[in-house]
Amino acid sequence: MKPTAPVQPVDNVSNRDLPRVTYVGGPTAVLEWHGLRLLTDPTFDPAGTTYELPAYTLRKTAGPAVAAAEIGAVDAVMLSHEHHFDNLDHGGRALVATVPRVLTTESGAATLGSRATGLAPWETVDLAAPDGATVRVTATPARHGPAHGDRGPVIGFVLDVADETRGDLADETRGGVYFSGDTVFYDGVTEIADRFDVAVALLCLGAARVSAVGDSPLTLTAAEAVGLAHLMPSALIVPLHFEGWEHFSESRPEIDRAFTSAGLRHRLLWAKPGEPTELP
Repeated sequence: MKPTAPVQPVDNVSNRDLPRVTYVGGPTAVLEWHGLRLLTDPTFDPAGTTYELPAYTLRKTAGPAVAAAEIGAVDAVMLSHEHHFDNLDHGGRALVATVPRVLTTESGAATLGSRATGLAPWETVDLAAPDGATVRVTATPARHGPAHGDRGPVIGFVLDVADETRGDLADETRGGVYFSGDTVFYDGVTEIADRFDVAVALLCLGAARVSAVGDSPLTLTAAEAVGLAHLMPSALIVPLHFEGWEHFSESRPEIDRAFTSAGLRHRLLWAKPGEPTELP
């Protein structure tokens, strides 16, 4: 991966409370926040693995920057969906079986068993952090493809530090950390921007396309990510899931060009694979 210029802080944001992020590859990242270690969409199979499905074959082109055995203790997994190998592969599924808590879709929880908690959009779970904070996880809407070809069910997640004096976070505008999961840009995503003043958005990009289900992208395009950045003006944008799989139709150059053309290149942070990154 090419070196990047230092990321400039987003304008007009002070006292930002952001996690440390380690990008593993694909949709997988470790978030360290208030002493908790949270893992997104675990994928740990090696490069060259293929997944034969009835309608198409998925091919993994890059392995993880951190092996599953080197991830260390994980307090919870935020799993956007369990039914696609590029979000939960064989190695990821084995790791999930060892984690004390998995937050995912209601159907995913039914498949994964007792460690999993199923969430519908806007439902919340509170996690007690080692430093005494309460990290609240809110499930957010996601649509995995066009309205006529949704590959769901899928959810995303917003993390926030709960303040019980302010009541139900779902009814308030709060800052937070957003992990999109696999989604396209639609009104459910715009509602997230209405409800939360997002400080950092980890977006699954790549404009994934699988010919067997049509030409429409199944994940965010670079142009859609720019649109979302406009709706979340305080957010630092951290791209995920834009490389490492054959079915992506866009990668880093397209994302860079779109943000540069929009005058938003300073809002992008390219996390270096395998290295903990402190967010500015």
